[in-house]
Amino acid sequence: MKPLAYFFVLLFALEIRGFDLIIEENPEDLVDAKIDGFSARSALHHGRYQRSTSGDDDSGELVAGDDNIILHSYKVQSTITSRLANTMVRTKVENRARHPQNLVFDVQIPKGAFIHNFTMNVNGITFTSSVKEKSAARSQYAQARAKGKAAGILRSNTLDMENFKAELNVPGGTKVQFEIHYQEPIRRKLSTYEHVIPLQPGRLAKQLEVDVRIIEPQGLHFVHVPSSLGDQFEGIHTISKGEKKAHVSFKPTVAQQRKCPTCSSTAVDGHFVVTYDVNRDSKAGELEIFNGYFIHYFAPENLDPLPKNILFVIDVSGSMWGLKMRQTVEAMRTILGELRSQDQFSVVDFNHNVRCWRDQLVQASRSETEAAKKYIEGIHPNGGTNINDALLRAIFILNEATSLGLLDPNSVSMIVLVSDGDPTVGELKLPTIQKNVKKNIRDDISLFCLGIGFDVDYDFLKRLAHENNGVAQRVFGNQETSSQMKKFYNQVSTPLLKKLEFNYPHGMVSDVTHNTFQNYFGGSEIVVAGKVDTENVQHLQSMITATASNAQLVLETLADVEGLDEFLSKDNHADPKFTEKLWAYITINQLMAERNLATTAALKRNITKKILQMSLDHHIVTPYTAMLIESPNGDELMLADSPQDRKRGCCPGALAVGHPKPENSIPAWAKPTSGAKDPSSLLMGPTASAIHAVDNDPHFIINLPRQHKNICFNIDSEPGAILNLISDAKSGIAVNGQLVGAKKPLNNKLHTYFGKIGFNFEKKGLKIEVSSEGISLKDGSSTTSLSWSNLGSLIRRRVLVSVKSDNKVNITVDGDLSFVVVLHRVWKKHPVNVDFLGIYVPPASNFSSSVHGLIGQFMLEPDVHIYNERPGQDPGKADATMEVKGHKLTVTRGVQKDYRLDRVFGTAVRCWFVHNSGKGFLDGHYTDYLVPTLYSYPKHP
Repeated sequence: MKPLAYFFVLLFALEIRGFDLIIEENPEDLVDAKIDGFSARSALHHGRYQRSTSGDDDSGELVAGDDNIILHSYKVQSTITSRLANTMVRTKVENRARHPQNLVFDVQIPKGAFIHNFTMNVNGITFTSSVKEKSAARSQYAQARAKGKAAGILRSNTLDMENFKAELNVPGGTKVQFEIHYQEPIRRKLSTYEHVIPLQPGRLAKQLEVDVRIIEPQGLHFVHVPSSLGDQFEGIHTISKGEKKAHVSFKPTVAQQRKCPTCSSTAVDGHFVVTYDVNRDSKAGELEIFNGYFIHYFAPENLDPLPKNILFVIDVSGSMWGLKMRQTVEAMRTILGELRSQDQFSVVDFNHNVRCWRDQLVQASRSETEAAKKYIEGIHPNGGTNINDALLRAIFILNEATSLGLLDPNSVSMIVLVSDGDPTVGELKLPTIQKNVKKNIRDDISLFCLGIGFDVDYDFLKRLAHENNGVAQRVFGNQETSSQMKKFYNQVSTPLLKKLEFNYPHGMVSDVTHNTFQNYFGGSEIVVAGKVDTENVQHLQSMITATASNAQLVLETLADVEGLDEFLSKDNHADPKFTEKLWAYITINQLMAERNLATTAALKRNITKKILQMSLDHHIVTPYTAMLIESPNGDELMLADSPQDRKRGCCPGALAVGHPKPENSIPAWAKPTSGAKDPSSLLMGPTASAIHAVDNDPHFIINLPRQHKNICFNIDSEPGAILNLISDAKSGIAVNGQLVGAKKPLNNKLHTYFGKIGFNFEKKGLKIEVSSEGISLKDGSSTTSLSWSNLGSLIRRRVLVSVKSDNKVNITVDGDLSFVVVLHRVWKKHPVNVDFLGIYVPPASNFSSSVHGLIGQFMLEPDVHIYNERPGQDPGKADATMEVKGHKLTVTRGVQKDYRLDRVFGTAVRCWFVHNSGKGFLDGHYTDYLVPTLYSYPKHP
């Protein structure tokens, strides 16, 4: 068999394990039409679509774009057996073009789910996966590479995004089938089980099908499919419900998938959701025993909510400025309005200082909650982050209230921490903060942590919460933050039981997961699992007891072992190993939580061994295993692996592995020509090479090559403001930068820097965002990401994005227009400074005559006359008079820095400085260049 001429890109990111891989062929062979799709996150959307009347094996209506890509089928099958869901996603796609094209399989994986199988079938050749211990997998991978076999490595990215991505560049006429399997428990929230299936195929599919089967031995109370995909699909699904089984089917035709009768794009874009609940009667729990394992579900009903004493601890540092704070305020308005009159509360907000809205808990009366809302609405984020002192203050308030006898003995005390960053002020050592909290907090106080954004150390928040009877959740700083915060709060805001303990008879059960719980919250469910001695099953249920400090519980558990065996054996769809899988899932997650809290290296090693063995036994990917994917003859091998440093992403070079790449792997059009040099090769200073730049906080350098002058100015604006740098509507190019503030003011001034830079190449249909966290290229609804630590390139429609080092990315358009963005990293715990970006743009003749923007207006060099040089107010800095655009300005001789070649000290650039944010040198005022989004065009003065 000939070696397969296919090239693979795999991205696999989960909350506790994530990987990314790119194995590229020579970019000169790539076609501009990049095809992303078949996924929950990306889409096959390029170009127009047409109805195909091709007479291939799959007869009927096929829909293909002018890219000649056909999505034959997109199918999701999910089987839920007693709250354990096994889900399979399968797509079949064909490249009918005569040239190679990229096909992408991109599927969201629910947070916390375990992937246990992935296969690809390429023209009848199947690639299968196996899970192995990490060092053994690495060794096999290394041996394959040493023997010259095609081998690729899959490594972690920096973001906490739960998705699996596989990308192939395949020849024309190739058919590919992708298939992935994962499992997850269906959790009960707000009295309902909710099964969420991401469904975004990205283009019209000949066959699109979602098939969900529910098997619940306890009996089904209801099954519902909300209109989560939109009213257009109302009534298309079918539900067949029996006493203990249900079948949900969703099969829209091609016509029903269309956004409109004549549209060529798909309206299927969102989540397909199935909600249900089981019959509960008056029982507090359900015991299921099967194949040597037991699962105990506990969800009592009809209990009155306990009063709660709650401290909201809110981060109001400078990084919360803008959307994050607005969303936090919106969520807090709702949360405060939902407090019950018997609840007590207060608010602690913190930056480098800690403030209390009230120094003690107050009753949640209408007047007090309204006063708290007004207080939060008046907060203006600024400064650093002092997490340690804020938490200790909240703990002190609750401890003091307990000592003074101000709390109801049956009430539940909790702290909800909302933060988007690491500590930068006060105590900076995370282990010390954990020790301080653990030392001072009472055992009956629960700490819940909500991390916002990409910068937050989510692992730290998880440890902090798990150590103190709470849970942590991460949300991203976007338009959904408010709703996510409210949903998180609703899950922990209705305590029903406290100090709950299950007692299982010794000798009859073993390897039991957690059986003690600080609190039980209404609408949720506690699940305990373990192994059981089947000889004593009949006596087991009568010997299980449960106690709580505020209630007497009667466990009318049901363990009809023979009936369960008979019921499941008659159903072909039921998972016969659901009890074992659910026990393994709960146990592995419990062990990983215990490992985070381990106090000694020896204890951590022992726990790691247990996790590893269980991962191998049950064929699931965890941080301690790796997935090998290989062809039948073993000539093609890929390794799903994780990096040494998860926060920084994979090591340099992970974007260019596999077949040895030639040194000369950049296509000819992307190489700088003699007429357009790479901006990073242009030096400033005495040579006065032509370059425009904006860097630091932010300093603009405008080079006037014809007149051999450099003119500089600063822009002083607010964090969150977006400034237009270049806008050329005729050429379809816009470049904008968004400002981010320092952590706190310095000498009574809050410095701002560019935290994000957006490139909108409108005529090419591409948008590129460069931030201190990474680089993303948006192609319609498809997004491809690069990490700063990954050296490699992306090419789309003659736009080359190339990460040259861990601090510089080049963007080249059509070979003769170049941009360089430089990343400035600062010490993570610096009390003031933040990471920021600089951008360097050489004057280019391929902009239109209408090009404008803070930098763009100088692509057409204005006439500048500088004279009357004289001593200035600052010794050693001369002043002069500058005539430009009909204005006479006083300018000052100064020095700015070019950081492309030396990002620490920079290269000195002598220039004449224009005061007052460039007033007189710029057209209009700098505020005329403010735009609403990172990709907008401004209205020029």
